[in-house]
Amino acid sequence: MWSALQNLLDPAVLFFFLGCTIALLRSNLEIPPALTSFFSLYLLLSLGFKGGVSLAENPIEVQMIVTIASGMLLAFLIPSLAFVYLKRRFSHYDAAAIAAAYGSVSAVTFITATQFLERNAIEFSGYMTVVMVLMETPAILMAIALAHYARRKNNPNQAPTSWNKVLQEAITDGPHLLLIGSLIIGTLVNTEGQAVMTPFTGELFKGFLAFFLLEMGMSVVRKGRELTGQLRSLIVFGIVMPIVSACIACLVVVVTNMDIGNGVLLMTLSASASYIVVPAIARHSIPEANPSLYFGSALIITFPFNIIIGIPLYHTILMLLA
Repeated sequence: MWSALQNLLDPAVLFFFLGCTIALLRSNLEIPPALTSFFSLYLLLSLGFKGGVSLAENPIEVQMIVTIASGMLLAFLIPSLAFVYLKRRFSHYDAAAIAAAYGSVSAVTFITATQFLERNAIEFSGYMTVVMVLMETPAILMAIALAHYARRKNNPNQAPTSWNKVLQEAITDGPHLLLIGSLIIGTLVNTEGQAVMTPFTGELFKGFLAFFLLEMGMSVVRKGRELTGQLRSLIVFGIVMPIVSACIACLVVVVTNMDIGNGVLLMTLSASASYIVVPAIARHSIPEANPSLYFGSALIITFPFNIIIGIPLYHTILMLLA
């Protein structure tokens, strides 16, 4: 309970609430799209660079390999379970797109979780950033596979979407490449290079995160007004699915004897949903799906739930089991 209250009082989270309030009051405050894009790219660059530095300082070990393998396995398992549930309540196309989004991860949710751990003096490994990056790929593959399944069910004679085209766009996705590239640079630079980047990737990080979450809060409320019809089903799924995914990841954490910090991050990654990479892929691989459903569920329901309640909840669950 105390950890949840601490998370709510974090400055970045409070700015998220401020953004929600501004939108609820229908204020005319607008953050230019170019700035929003910059904040997002900055967070990815900083996260990748710091993860690469931490990765370079720690040798490859068995636990690292086990954690990476566990993350990728969960990225295949979670969308499969989600699709089984969703196809009974939505069209196969919508179910495939929503499930794929929940198989992927949210970098901002991951960043918020690292801030939670740092504030509570809980250590975690830099290679968790690698886990986050690698969990994107299985989710993208699942998006394509589920799209083909949905297409065969609805129209067996329709020509399938080109795998090569979708995979090429997934691999060359800008934010994804920036994150991977920053991670590699972080592992290559020497101590002097790390010191030069510290003011940019360290001291400014919290301020940019607060500004980004301010804009996210405004987006959540404004885009939430667009969801109609199936809102109740989305709310139930958008809250229950992260908890189920986190509990599955928690079992993996306990079985593999993972550290508490890394375990919380793996649970958070498993519980998060992509509202950037996978929705962009879904537009091409599943054009029949309704974007407001898979984008809205991930951004408007699951994202706020995770940063307000989910992260401290996952930490509490893991502490009870561990």
